[in-house]
Amino acid sequence: MLRLEEFAEKIRENGAIVVFTGAGISTESGIPDFRSPGGIWTRYRPVTFQEYLSSEAARIEAWKRRLDGREQHKNAKPNVGHYFVQSLDAKGKLIGLITQNVDGLHSEAGLPDEKIVELHGTNRKIICLECGRAYEPDAIIKRLVGDFASPKCDACGGILKSATVSFGQAMPEAAMRQAQEWTEQAEIFIVMGSSLQVQPAASFPVVAKRNGALLAIINREPTPLDDYADFVHQGAIGAFCGGFGEMIADG
Repeated sequence: MLRLEEFAEKIRENGAIVVFTGAGISTESGIPDFRSPGGIWTRYRPVTFQEYLSSEAARIEAWKRRLDGREQHKNAKPNVGHYFVQSLDAKGKLIGLITQNVDGLHSEAGLPDEKIVELHGTNRKIICLECGRAYEPDAIIKRLVGDFASPKCDACGGILKSATVSFGQAMPEAAMRQAQEWTEQAEIFIVMGSSLQVQPAASFPVVAKRNGALLAIINREPTPLDDYADFVHQGAIGAFCGGFGEMIADG
């Protein structure tokens, strides 16, 4: 297992880094992860994609949940962890970022869209499931007042849905393909804030390691791949990234 100074030296020397982030990086921006107290899975049964398609009641329930957590997400801002990833790109070291998060905070931190793969989609866009037209969330959400019906597309009347991947919905093929390509190119693969328990996304660190990449895991809790990794830090991501960023800069 690498010591911190050795890991920092590897980062300083390398320009082929892929970062993989999960909910743990955004909890420090005030967004609870699905499993944590206050997270959506502790309060609601998930609405599956099939239910959303077939049931008006399920669609209304899903939109009510969106309203319930809207302020929490709307007020969230990038934290030190997000800016650390952006700094790797600014130094010319980042191949790309693969994220399980849907909050868009990596984009807000200044990471270019072409360097981001959002495996589970984004809640910063609403799409029509029929014609594919995209809407800004505020334009749709402002319609949801009183005893509302689920919103429909202005162009074709189709069902509107947050551009996130729901239970039972296929993972986006293009995103998975890009994530696979980046993973195979990585010389250093850094996991930040993921439990590494959700498949198929959690397979990417394994692919990277098998291809010879150095695997680092930074997370509050142990993960199933800790013994497989070359560097592990358990603790707050922001605190780690703040000090580690300075160490890399000073080296």
